[in-house]
Amino acid sequence: MDTSMSTLETLVRLSGEVAARSSRRDKIGLIADLLGRLDGHETELAASYLAGAIPQGRVGVGPAQVDALRGLVPVEQGRLTLDDLDRTFAALLAVKGVGAQTQRRVLLHGLFEQATRDEQGFLGRLMLGELRQGAVEGLVMEAVARAAGLDPELVRRALMLSGDPARVTRTAFDTGAAGLRAIGLELFRPILPMLAQPAEDLDDALACLPAPDLEFKLDGARVQVHKRGEEVRVYSRQGHEVTAAVPEIPELIAPLPVADLVLDGEVLALRADGRPHPFQTSMRRFGRRLDIARLRAELPLSAFFFDCIQCDGTLLIDAPARERFGALAEVLPERALIPRLRPSDAAEARVFLERALAAGHEGIMAKDPDAPYAAGARGRQWLKIKPTHTLDLVVLAAEWGSGRRSRWLSNLHLGARDPAGGFMMLGKTFKGLTDAMLNWQTEHLSALAVAREGQVVHVRPELVVEIAFNELQSSPRYPGGLALRFARVRRHRPDKNADQADDIATVRALFRRQIADSS
Repeated sequence: MDTSMSTLETLVRLSGEVAARSSRRDKIGLIADLLGRLDGHETELAASYLAGAIPQGRVGVGPAQVDALRGLVPVEQGRLTLDDLDRTFAALLAVKGVGAQTQRRVLLHGLFEQATRDEQGFLGRLMLGELRQGAVEGLVMEAVARAAGLDPELVRRALMLSGDPARVTRTAFDTGAAGLRAIGLELFRPILPMLAQPAEDLDDALACLPAPDLEFKLDGARVQVHKRGEEVRVYSRQGHEVTAAVPEIPELIAPLPVADLVLDGEVLALRADGRPHPFQTSMRRFGRRLDIARLRAELPLSAFFFDCIQCDGTLLIDAPARERFGALAEVLPERALIPRLRPSDAAEARVFLERALAAGHEGIMAKDPDAPYAAGARGRQWLKIKPTHTLDLVVLAAEWGSGRRSRWLSNLHLGARDPAGGFMMLGKTFKGLTDAMLNWQTEHLSALAVAREGQVVHVRPELVVEIAFNELQSSPRYPGGLALRFARVRRHRPDKNADQADDIATVRALFRRQIADSS
């Protein structure tokens, strides 16, 4: 360990070095070298933080609280340790009741006032789940395996089943291969969900997966359900228990005639005609202060399941998808199964997609029937196909990137023209940008800069970009009351002037059509 730097400062510097390397092998080597030089508890904390995870989970800190800390003067020499962070995160998690916001503010100020500028940026991104540095969980776990002298596949499987990088790291160093083999799926400890890649369109998906199973893609809340006997617990995509908010699910699952069960699915609110309410409406059932009985009467939820991870004592993650789907169909009533089809040709697949869209859903999924359940992985075994919309919007500001993108203006603040004058912000995105696009926009936006505020560079509203997005949603965060969902840059439009960009009236009309189509 470099004694000239605090442990956090060492970690932050390493994070930058990892982000700057393009070679996966180099990244793993850098992380493994650090982990091998740490001791005990700090090793598991370092692995978690580098993977962008806080062992305590969500600690009740949001964007507004982090933004409020940006004006704090950083220290010149770092003095924070990873144990300091761990204690602060534990204290944040413990804050409850009256005055909680004030207590959190005091704890955060105390932490950020002791941090260097680079440490402040790292901490803010870590707490908001935005630590993009090229050190994803899988890569960090390979570094753990190398530092501990273990088989990477053994470490990866332990992570898949536990979903806890800190626990896997601790086990790898403390009890080695035997300890990792003892980590299995534990009921009421959720595992990471398997994730999908977007396909360009249906033809692209069928070219990648020539004989897929197709499913409706619902725009609901992802849930993982665990059952033992009559005890049922429900977990969110992030692994937080939400059982109390969704009593419909335990009522459905508890009577099933199996001793144990782990299911993957979606829950959403449906209208009387069976069409889905907008995503935000369904999410009202997961609010902080819930009157469950009243909300259930007003907005009943329906659950639809698409995978079976364990059934009656048999772990199915290594089984091909067709076997898992078969187990699902044997256990659940048909009304709780997601609509599925194995098409005979592209024409039949297209009809299925049109049927999903006509029913008000997002699109469809294409899945490899031979694929195992790869918890936490995002691969081409699952592809999502859904229509996109585009708008020509104006760049109002841009943020300097982090890690490998630290030399570029990356995250774009996007606005629609306001016919009354000025622009109305609709959101931000850094997605879809290639290195060549980042180079070009950094040079172009730097020439348009009018003010700087920390990492944010405000620019003259002249650059138009074509933005693809999935839908619009209501948002009190922006003056126009609307925000883009899943926005990404399709291309820069230097051929257009700002007065040729789409205006807020166009955006509102699109939102009204979206609402009408879902009604």
